Amino acid sequence: MLKDLVIRNRCYRRFDESKKVDLELLKQLVELCRFCPSAKNLQPLKFVLINTPELCNLVFTNLAWAGYLGDWDGPAKGERPTAYILILEDKRLSTESEWDQGIVAQTIRLGAAENGLGSCIIAAVQRETLHNSLNLPDFLNIALVIAIGVPVEQVVIDDTDDSGSIIYWRDTNRVHHVPKRKLDDLIWNV
Repeated sequence: MLKDLVIRNRCYRRFDESKKVDLELLKQLVELCRFCPSAKNLQPLKFVLINTPELCNLVFTNLAWAGYLGDWDGPAKGERPTAYILILEDKRLSTESEWDQGIVAQTIRLGAAENGLGSCIIAAVQRETLHNSLNLPDFLNIALVIAIGVPVEQVVIDDTDDSGSIIYWRDTNRVHHVPKRKLDDLIWNV
């Protein structure tokens, strides 16, 4: 059921680094994007598939993790993603692909969840450094990075409390709590 898949599709930030993600599976996740809607049907996005330890380390060092967890610098060695998909905007085709980026990022993540993987969309990227390190041409912009791997953390959804705070947090057992607004808070009656 789609609702179950969406609920399972949490942002995971800790992974089992001993379990690699196959390049063929990454290609299958990008294949899903071919069938996604695209503004004006321009299809301006390209993808870089990364699953080698060297390139994973390169990407990892150019990311910032979990802004609300100020005392956490990201996954420790052994808990880092074993794959990444970089979503690139081809400026020759469009420089306004934000909608497309969101659609394909969620599609990739749903595909990953369906295959038993966890993922996290990361927008806090040292784009220029990573762009240069990967020798990308000037007409490609790094839009988003999706970290992928076998999750080792539990992520639970909580309803927001009376304060309405949406700040995610970890408890003493390292369970990651994500407050979500209640349905009645989302619907605007006219």
